[in-house]
Amino acid sequence: MSGAIQTTQLGTRFLTPEVLARIGSLELISRFVVEGFIAGLHRSPFLGFSTDFAEHRQYMPGDDLRHLDWKLLGRTNRLYIKKYQGDTNAQLHILLDTSASMSYGSGELTKLQYAQYLASSLAYLGIRQHDSVGLIAFDEDVVEHVPPRSKIGHMRTVLGTIERLQQGHGTALAERLHRTADLLTRRGVIVLISDLYEEPEKLIGGLEHLRFRGNEVIVFHVLDNQEIEFDFEEPVVLEDNETEEQMHVLPDVLRAEYTRAVRAHIQALRDGAVRNGVDYELLRTSEPLDAALFSYLGRRAEFG
Repeated sequence: MSGAIQTTQLGTRFLTPEVLARIGSLELISRFVVEGFIAGLHRSPFLGFSTDFAEHRQYMPGDDLRHLDWKLLGRTNRLYIKKYQGDTNAQLHILLDTSASMSYGSGELTKLQYAQYLASSLAYLGIRQHDSVGLIAFDEDVVEHVPPRSKIGHMRTVLGTIERLQQGHGTALAERLHRTADLLTRRGVIVLISDLYEEPEKLIGGLEHLRFRGNEVIVFHVLDNQEIEFDFEEPVVLEDNETEEQMHVLPDVLRAEYTRAVRAHIQALRDGAVRNGVDYELLRTSEPLDAALFSYLGRRAEFG
């Protein structure tokens, strides 16, 4: 990596996809994303997944008074909040979709690359906070599985695994969610990163199964901007990356029907997630990644 790129990164709050595409090291990307994200906060909204005391920080208006250290207040007459971090009792499982449809990208990054950056950033953030982080990458089958650990050395294992992931084949997303729910013996936080090309009813059934097992579930729905807006100007050939079927279309003729169907699909997923207590977040690959994390995690802290 050149020094010019590194200087650019250190001085950039929100990392654009164009800049991310120029950096070779996944570990470096995840560090920049997470540290840039944390540096941009007035107070950290995301302090891990469990409730073990870590350290104090000064009280700020809007902080939850339940975390106020009353004993310290009595001794110092100052308001301090207890910060918390995870330990090996808290598990974060990252489920990463590598199916062929994830290889699409109309800009600097494919959906899979964006998902890899997101997964590595969440893993980096989790391990930094002493959460126990595991990874399951899949298409029709599991292609990589890293059991959850919390040691610092585990970070290189997780990031190295994410970095070598390649485009897979078809998808069996709902089936994978059901199998994961059956295999996990301890409750934890499960983060699904996928383009969610699955019938909403089947997908929601899998998410419901994970929630029934007592897990907290977070879904990052990663899409390319063209998949949402269908903003092509010339006739295009649409190809299903998983079946290789092709269709020649005129964008002006198809756009209204296509965008209506996509928005209905997204709304069905969002509604199903809400019904089952699942956090759903739509991410476009054109969005700066740490800005997306800032937006999501900030709301997560504000609304619980």
